[in-house]
Amino acid sequence: MQEKRDGSTYAPKGKACPVCAPGTFPVGVIGLDHGHIYGMCNGLCEAGADIAWVYDPDPEKVAKFRQAFPQVQVAQSREEVLQAPVRLIASAAVAADRCGIGLEAMRHGKDFFADKPPLTTREQVAQARQTVAETGRKFFTYFSERLHVEASVYAEELLRAGTIGRVVQVMGWGPHRLDAPHRPDWFFDEDRYGGILVDIGCHQIEQLVFFAGAQDATILQSRIGNYTHSQYPKFQDFGDAMLQCDNGVSAYFRVDWFTPNGLGAWGDGRTLIIGTDGYIEIRKYIDVANNAEGDHVYWVDQSGEHHRCVSGECGFPFFGRMIRDCLDRTETAMPQEHIFRMMELALEAQERALHVHY
Repeated sequence: MQEKRDGSTYAPKGKACPVCAPGTFPVGVIGLDHGHIYGMCNGLCEAGADIAWVYDPDPEKVAKFRQAFPQVQVAQSREEVLQAPVRLIASAAVAADRCGIGLEAMRHGKDFFADKPPLTTREQVAQARQTVAETGRKFFTYFSERLHVEASVYAEELLRAGTIGRVVQVMGWGPHRLDAPHRPDWFFDEDRYGGILVDIGCHQIEQLVFFAGAQDATILQSRIGNYTHSQYPKFQDFGDAMLQCDNGVSAYFRVDWFTPNGLGAWGDGRTLIIGTDGYIEIRKYIDVANNAEGDHVYWVDQSGEHHRCVSGECGFPFFGRMIRDCLDRTETAMPQEHIFRMMELALEAQERALHVHY
């Protein structure tokens, strides 16, 4: 399937599991610059939301979006969506612009759901924190490499059951296919996308800290480099970082844009969780040269070796929890401070990174 080979258009679909009555959770969309908006809206619809309004200045993007969500009303301006009777604004605008849209949404009394990275500077983190505090609105982030992967949901269940004992170390691999000719100009400008450790590194930091069972972490070391794309001087195609979690768990991740064309998915994303009584490996999107289907979980514990493909089994509970949090004013999907702190760590990793020259 072509979309699985292209990370910019990859939009997982799961089983419907509505948590609210039809028509009670209308959603407005502002900004269609990244294809992740389709995955975000798929998850919302499966949990019972209605995609009610959309605005983007590019009519071609809007027309394509309406093919997927034909019921949506097309707004003529951002303000029209902000004033519409919607509960949540979702956005996959240019990364550097997402925060501004979120601030407007919250000041208009809407909760906000941004593609990652939702914030690209420390100033934006401070502004988002302050606006959440002032308005009482919620600022969610689409950390899709954990939240929209059934294998990660199943691994969470194994950890909660104590299958591998206490976690000792978590390691993440986040390779991506670049497909440069089909990327917009802003994608190669660090000022617009945030740098590799902010853009796709925030995925890794969030899940490493989560699977570690930690609340916070310290960046010990980080690196970035542009190995083979000198035609894009403000772009990085490699990054990694070493972290120490506040509960003693060690963590490491590597992200890159080197996925070869021969791979049947946009990236061979994996997470390895080592515990005192075993280990878990999550193979998210493909089991290389063995099974083209994703969502494979391998684990070894004191009783033996295990493998399970959980595609279609676990669903994506984040979306339903997010909707209920908006309706009930609870905090079950993801702690608000967790989102802001993970972005601070990603920004720190990017700022402190050693530039590798090749």
